[in-house]
Amino acid sequence: MTDTSTRIALSDGELAVAVTEGRDPAVLWLGGFRSDMAGGKAVRLAEWGAAAGRRVVRFDYRGHGASTGAFGDHALSDWLADAEAVAERWCQGPTVAVGSSMGGWIALLMARRRLAAGRPFAGLVLVAPAADFTERLMWPSLSEEVRQRIMDEGVAYLPSAYGEPVPVTRRLFEDGRRHLVYGDAPIETGCPVHILQGVQDMDVPHTHALELVDRLAHDDVVLTLVKDGDHRLSREEDLERLVAAVEGITG
Repeated sequence: MTDTSTRIALSDGELAVAVTEGRDPAVLWLGGFRSDMAGGKAVRLAEWGAAAGRRVVRFDYRGHGASTGAFGDHALSDWLADAEAVAERWCQGPTVAVGSSMGGWIALLMARRRLAAGRPFAGLVLVAPAADFTERLMWPSLSEEVRQRIMDEGVAYLPSAYGEPVPVTRRLFEDGRRHLVYGDAPIETGCPVHILQGVQDMDVPHTHALELVDRLAHDDVVLTLVKDGDHRLSREEDLERLVAAVEGITG
């Protein structure tokens, strides 16, 4: 696999970006909460892009991976802005956004903005999409003691199965409430959507994906439930499903 590693300067830091050159529609990888572009799904897409001659764009949000900044200093608005800055520079033509976990939420927000601007995505592939997760999944799971600490002190540190404790801030939740998509109105994307969801996902229950399907405004939605799949969906058979889903949209 040959890709170009580069960086994009922002007002308060730099984003690390990797571009596998190829034809459009490009594939824009949108990673999850505390993940980075060196993960198995992102790398597999880049490998597929190199073999298929398809442009694949990966990057790390601020506070993630090889990008600058401290994780706890940022929230969804920042990571959405990061994604849009990368897309504006490297995904000018038709683009399929592939969003994993929190990246699925960001993909839906980007799709809504692009549709309003008359530049819809060519498609979305959402892996265990965690839309509205701060409000609907994370906040309800916290004890009253932890919630109060966040409100009083501005931050609490939560244990993580994936590594060091995670700082979650009051701003993370307050900012998340500005971007909720599970409202009364249907979710408009203007493009086909394929959702991959593990039934054994302990972080984003498969019922969350089922509700998303109901809220998507158009009929061109495919939901693949992986009965023995977990949140990561990073086994070889899961990666093959991911590539097949992207190929199904890019052609």
